[in-house]
Amino acid sequence: MPVAEAAAASPDAIIIGAGIAGMYQLYRLRQLGMRVKVFETGSDVGGTWYWNRYPGARFDSESYTYGFSFSEELLQDWSWSEHFAAQPETLRYLNHVADRFDLRRDIQFNSHVRAASFDEATRQWTVTLDTGERHQARFLITALGPLSADTLPRLPGVDRFRGQSFHTYRWPEAPVDFAGKRVAVIGVGATGVQVVQTIAPLVAELCVFQRTPNWCTPLNNRPISAEEQQRIKASYPELFALLRTTPGCYIHDADPRGTFEVTAEEREAFWEKLYGEPGFGIWQANFRDILTDPAANALLSDFIARQIRRRVQDPVMAERLIPKCHGFGTRRVPQETRYYEAFNLPHVSLVDVHETPIESITETGIRTSDTERAFDIIIYATGFDAITGAFDRIEFQGSDGLRLKDKWAEGPKTYLGLQSAGFPNMLTIVGPHNASTRCNIPRCIEQNVDWVTDLLRTARQQGCTRFEATPAAEAEWTAHIDTLAEGMMYAQINSWATGINTNVPGRDVRRILQYQGGAPAYRAHCDAVAAQGYAGMVLE
Repeated sequence: MPVAEAAAASPDAIIIGAGIAGMYQLYRLRQLGMRVKVFETGSDVGGTWYWNRYPGARFDSESYTYGFSFSEELLQDWSWSEHFAAQPETLRYLNHVADRFDLRRDIQFNSHVRAASFDEATRQWTVTLDTGERHQARFLITALGPLSADTLPRLPGVDRFRGQSFHTYRWPEAPVDFAGKRVAVIGVGATGVQVVQTIAPLVAELCVFQRTPNWCTPLNNRPISAEEQQRIKASYPELFALLRTTPGCYIHDADPRGTFEVTAEEREAFWEKLYGEPGFGIWQANFRDILTDPAANALLSDFIARQIRRRVQDPVMAERLIPKCHGFGTRRVPQETRYYEAFNLPHVSLVDVHETPIESITETGIRTSDTERAFDIIIYATGFDAITGAFDRIEFQGSDGLRLKDKWAEGPKTYLGLQSAGFPNMLTIVGPHNASTRCNIPRCIEQNVDWVTDLLRTARQQGCTRFEATPAAEAEWTAHIDTLAEGMMYAQINSWATGINTNVPGRDVRRILQYQGGAPAYRAHCDAVAAQGYAGMVLE
C-alpha cells in the first residue's frame, strides 16, 4: 500500500513484534486512546513461544511469575499446570490473552519489517515491509526478542543435506517423527540441552556435537497441585511485590553471606540443598560473591562438576561434559531434566568438535575430521545473534540517514537502553543496555512498557511531536553500562550475553550488551528520569 493510500488510517504508533512485549505495549497504548498498528512476522501472536516449538521447550522461571501482572481477572482466570510450563501451554496462554483483550484486530501477521526510516520534515517514521508495503506513524516502538535472530553454523554444505534439518527456532508446526531415526544435534546451549534430554529416549541413534559444554543444573519440575494453585492465586500481590525487589525479578535473591564466611561443611550442605530445589535458586540464590570472586566461583564449579561425575557413568564422557573455559553461572545456566543421564544410554554419543571438528554437511550426514556419519535428521541448536542481531536485520535509518547498524557497529550506544540518539521518536522495549535481557523477562518488559507509555502520555499532553535522547546522556549511560560490568566474571568470557557469536561475521569482539545493576536499580534510574521531566531527553 503506498504511503498516500495509508494516510487516512495512519496510526499514531507502530510496534514491531507481537510477542509478550508487543502485546502488552499494544494493550497499554490503547488505554491512551492511541491508534496502533503492530507488524508481526509470524502467523499469530507469541513471539518466542510461537517460534520455539522444538521438543522440550519450556520455562526456566516459575510459570506463575512469568504471566502478565496487569489484570487481576486474568491472573485468577488462568491456571498453570506445572511449576515450569512447556511451550504449548505458554502459547495457549498468550493466545488466551490475545483473545481476552481482542488484540489481534490491530496486528498484521505474516508481515516482515524490512526497513524503517525517520523523516525530520514530517517527524514521522515510515515502515517498509518486505512486500514493499509502507506505513507511517509518529512513534516507532520495537518489541524485538533478544533471542530472535537465529543463526546457522558457518559450515559448507548446510543446504545439501537430503534428510530433515532445521534450526530449533524454525521448528516445523507438523510433528517430527523420531522413532527409528538417526539424529544429530549440533549445539549444547540451553536449547540443545532441552532437545537432547527430550528426544534421547525416542530415537534409534543420537549424536550430540558439542563445542562448549555448559554448567547445567536440575529443573526439578513438577505439577502444581490444587492446593498450590489456590495458594498462588491468593498471593499474587505479595508475589509480584517480591519480584520487584530481586535483581533478576525471580523469586530467588542472593544469600547475604560470602562463600568463605561459612565452614566447608555448611557450604556443602547449602549447595546440596540448592541443587535439589526447583529452578534457578542455585544460580540466583547462592552466596553473594559467586559471580565476582574467582576463588568462590571455583569452589562452586567444583561442586557442580562432582554432581556431573556422579550422574554420568562413563568417566571420560563426564569430563567432556564439564566446562573448562568458564565458571558456573558466568553464562545463563541451562535447567535440565535427566540431561546427563541421556549420555548413559547406549545409543547416545558425544563428539567434541574441538577434538574432532566438523568439516562439512554432506547429502547424507556430517563429515568430521575423522569420518563421515550418516543421519536422517540434523537439528541445529546453534543459537542466536543475540540482542542486537534482530536490530541489524532491519534497516533502521534515523536523522540525516544515520543507520543504526553503523552506529552500533562497535557496540550499542543507548540512553536507558530504551533510546538511541539520532533516532527520534523510536523506543526499544527489549534492547541492549536495559534490564530486560538479564531478567525474568515479562517482569522487566512490563516495567519498560509502562515507562514508554507514560512518556507517550506526557508527549501527547504537552503537544510534543518529537523526542530524542541527547548525545551527552547517551554517552553517560553507555559508560555506566561498562562500569557495572567491571568485576563481573561473566564479562570476561565469550557468550551471547557479551555479543560473541562465531556463526556471524564480525561478532568476535566482546561487547557489553546487558544492564548489570539489577532490575530495582534500573527501575529507579528510569523513574528518576521521568520525575525530572525526562532528563537527558529533548522534547519538542
